[in-house]
Amino acid sequence: MNHRPLHRPTPSPPRPVADRRGRRLIRTVRLLALAVAVTVAALVGIAGTPDGALAAESIQAVVNNIRNWLVGILVAVATLFLTVGGLRYVAANGDPGEVEKAKLTLKSAAIGYGLALLAPLFVTIVGKWVA
Repeated sequence: MNHRPLHRPTPSPPRPVADRRGRRLIRTVRLLALAVAVTVAALVGIAGTPDGALAAESIQAVVNNIRNWLVGILVAVATLFLTVGGLRYVAANGDPGEVEKAKLTLKSAAIGYGLALLAPLFVTIVGKWVA
């Protein structure tokens, strides 16, 4: 009879929490990038060809187009800041420095949304000043 104990391999040490958090953050960022790429591809596919000349009918039409573009860009950037700030806040895991960075990013998003709400007012003022 063999009385030697069976050789069992020693288990590997558990991964640090920071390593798992980093991998989770990388996975989330990759999924977000994939979602943005799919959305952009869909929008490019939907976009039609322009109809005829690109000349505007009046200065008011130009001002309205500028306002619409400005609001769209501001909302897109503010949404990006909101997403990044939320991800930073979730990934901070109680680290005071990261929590402050996340709060600053969320404040920047709020400022961006505020500017997007005020953009029509700014464009109207400039339009009346030009006309």
